[in-house]
Amino acid sequence: MSDSLDLHQISCSLGEHDVETAHGVLHVTMRGAAKGNRPTILTYHDIGLNHKSCFNSLFNYEDMQEVTQHFSVLHVDAPGQQENAPIFPSGYQYPTIDELAEMLPSVLTQLHVKSVIGIGVGAGAYILTKLALNEPGLVEGLVLINVDPCAKGWIDWAASKLSGWTSNLVDIIMGHHFSTDELTENQEIIQTYRLHVSQDIPQENLAMFYNSYSRWDTEHCRPVPGLNENTATTVRCPALLVVGDSSPAVDAVVECNSRMNPTKTTLLKVPILWVFFFHQPGKLAEAFKYFVQGMGYMPTAGMTRLVRSRTHSASSVGSTDGVRSRGTANEGANCVGPELAAVHTIEMTT
Repeated sequence: MSDSLDLHQISCSLGEHDVETAHGVLHVTMRGAAKGNRPTILTYHDIGLNHKSCFNSLFNYEDMQEVTQHFSVLHVDAPGQQENAPIFPSGYQYPTIDELAEMLPSVLTQLHVKSVIGIGVGAGAYILTKLALNEPGLVEGLVLINVDPCAKGWIDWAASKLSGWTSNLVDIIMGHHFSTDELTENQEIIQTYRLHVSQDIPQENLAMFYNSYSRWDTEHCRPVPGLNENTATTVRCPALLVVGDSSPAVDAVVECNSRMNPTKTTLLKVPILWVFFFHQPGKLAEAFKYFVQGMGYMPTAGMTRLVRSRTHSASSVGSTDGVRSRGTANEGANCVGPELAAVHTIEMTT
């Protein structure tokens, strides 16, 4: 696909595109035409994966077809991570993790996408969170899976956890995706992942994305009513945070939840995340339907009830504000701890 397509050609054309931005080229895939004034679903994958290996199971699941009848979908591959990507030349400067987020508004402008609902996993969840902080007017909602709001040297942690193993790049990234127990108990999923990480992406390109994802901080915090709700650097849109009970990211996701607005945020915990994500995606599809219903979309979508075993506040996936506030986040705001607001948690069973 030529990079010289004009805006009208790109906006009217579905399929794969290489889109030029200030920080380099992004490979994107558009599925479905824009649906009136509805936002586009924007996906961003985790490290070691691309949009196909990360999201195909979910978006190919039959229950998600109802969703894609209502929304167009834009899949983004981090530079050099797409299928059959060429190896970057010697001396290529890979974008920083924050620059990866800064590339997205240009892509959305060129594709005539006015607003998005983001679905991100791991590194992709961080990138979409940063997009929402930088450009709150573009992001109507976020589904963040295994999101970490601030790196605590996860690469060093993963390497130490794998002491006694050969701590090569694939092993370390596997330690990012899976807990020690998961690495030994779910061999079929582990082998599938290992093949994706080791074979689907040029290892030189993967190493660059890996290095970009080493240390960062979203620098956002929870707003306090009557104190800093209009000035806090915070995600302004509804958010659904998803994590597995045994995931190595569980503490990081709880930390991220403590920084979010409790009236707009729900934490969804599942027994084994990757079983749900790859083998039982119907329940995640259902959770997403509840989420967008709470935003005022898909009011007649059919589904069964999710199991809700703990509710600590009045907010829920189905009761998020239908029309969100498009406030602007300001830097330098005061941050507060999680003890000042309630937490809403949903636990999903198999």
